[in-house]
Amino acid sequence: MLANPPHIGELRPQIRQLDEAAINRIAAGEVVERPASAVKELVENAIDAGARRIEITYADGGKTLIRVTDDGCGITPGDLPLALSRHATSKIDGSDLLNIHTFGFRGEALPSLGAVGRLTIASRAPDADAAEMTIAGGTPSAVKPTALNGGTVVTLRDLFYATPARLKFMRTDRAEAQAITDTVKRLAMAEPHIGFVLRDVSGGGAGRTVFRADPETGDLMGAMSQRLTRILGREFTDNAIAIDADRDGLAMTGYAALPTYSRGSAVAQYLFVNGRPVRDKMLTGALRAAYRDLLSRDRHPAAALFIECEGRLVDVNVHPAKSEVRFRDPGAARGLIVSGLRHALAEQGHRASSTVAGATLGAFQPEPAGARVYQMDRAGSTPLHRPPADSGFADMQTAYSARVENTAPTGGDDTPPETPLQSLPLGAARAQLHENYIIAQTETGMVIVDQHAAHERLVYERLKRQRAENGVAAQALLIPEIVDLSDADCATLMAVADDLASFGLGVEPFGGGAIAVRETPAILGVVDARALILDILDELADQGDSDTLGSRIDAILSRVACHGSIRSGRRMQADEMNALLREMETTPHSGQCNHGRPTYVSLALSDIERLFGRT
Repeated sequence: MLANPPHIGELRPQIRQLDEAAINRIAAGEVVERPASAVKELVENAIDAGARRIEITYADGGKTLIRVTDDGCGITPGDLPLALSRHATSKIDGSDLLNIHTFGFRGEALPSLGAVGRLTIASRAPDADAAEMTIAGGTPSAVKPTALNGGTVVTLRDLFYATPARLKFMRTDRAEAQAITDTVKRLAMAEPHIGFVLRDVSGGGAGRTVFRADPETGDLMGAMSQRLTRILGREFTDNAIAIDADRDGLAMTGYAALPTYSRGSAVAQYLFVNGRPVRDKMLTGALRAAYRDLLSRDRHPAAALFIECEGRLVDVNVHPAKSEVRFRDPGAARGLIVSGLRHALAEQGHRASSTVAGATLGAFQPEPAGARVYQMDRAGSTPLHRPPADSGFADMQTAYSARVENTAPTGGDDTPPETPLQSLPLGAARAQLHENYIIAQTETGMVIVDQHAAHERLVYERLKRQRAENGVAAQALLIPEIVDLSDADCATLMAVADDLASFGLGVEPFGGGAIAVRETPAILGVVDARALILDILDELADQGDSDTLGSRIDAILSRVACHGSIRSGRRMQADEMNALLREMETTPHSGQCNHGRPTYVSLALSDIERLFGRT
């Protein structure tokens, strides 16, 4: 071991007061990570100023130019120097840091940007003259008059020119521009009644419009739906369900996609707390848990969720960039997301996303236009005639007609007719193909059902209901297994002992930091109790809650359902097929199997006719 570590000199170090420029550059390293961070801070200031239209312009991925123009309340000439000084803000008075209703409140963004770049702010407040002020590398200029109709224009040039080392950590212009676009879209989702325009002027000239969202009209949910359609696409809103839930002083609104409309990564997950875009590990974990037994492990849900609560119930002052939050009761926030989404998804019953039908139609390969001349399109063509009597097809047609006549109602029965099966959502079974796929006819088209996948989900939901009603059977261990833990881990585990007992895992203190595992869920068979306990503790430390045990039990139930369902290759009678369709219509989540794949495909008659050139 070295006598004097390299970071410690031979002389006692002297304590110094850092100068203002160094303080601002250090603060900028926390607040302004990249050009997108600067855009976020400036746009949030514009929103706080009451702007109704915000225009963002950038060049070279934001490295050489960022300009944000708004029509907000503006700043008076006398307040401009104060606005560019550290810890000066109009958002709060400093008396209550636990009840914040604005995006900004720290008073660090503008001076931090001025410390690492060349910042110019021009503003005009009502009944005041327009004024402009510049700060470059932390050095401010004098306030001077300028020409401006109203609002504020903030121009940031040469970001990080005062700290060249930070430029080496910048990504390509394209990557930085994409980060700016993502930031603006997230803020636009949170404020549907504000118009946003994002323009790239790299290379000079008028540039090109990268993103535009005009102010939406109507109530909040209607405006939110229109804005999400504009940003995420019509496909998302067509396959998403409206969310409206509340619990313990927290309210959640937004839209969550059906399980069959999933993504390969978490790129389509947008979470907001009191209108603030956040990337919170606890919230994303809760979103994942809500879709736990509806998606396979390699698929991710798509959602835009907005959580609202009193400012005192959430702390937004835990990170300089304000991208993380901390709830006073994290369990209530997690429970709201999980229960709210599960309830909303269960209410959708057998519904599956429309993209499944679109993918099915896309799999068909019609011949290129002009490759075939249809009989009805030939000039002078004669009408189609009934085939000759000895063709064989006529025999089939006659036999089918006879069956229809024999099954037609006689009219002598006075009992009211039942609802025709084909008028029901999944229609009437007409055939079975390859002993695996049920073909059903509906009033508007046809449905193709995977009999094994559909019955697997039905059996799985039945087993889950039985578990909820009767609980999870526990098997007592002949010799309790002792697991040594730290005192903190033991206390954490014992705090959720009652919840674990409801899943059949019985634990109790054994002195010191040890715990004794006396019972394990019978359905899991032989269990490595120590590994299970450690997995639960890891999840509790990571998310504040644990789904490990429930997930393992659900996995067993899913496996049982898979082996106990109708197998591929089994021939089914018409009444069996119709009974399966009717049960699907009344069972939650029956639109997808236990692995997240769709259980049926619905094709509209108009789409089928288009495939055959009939429209």
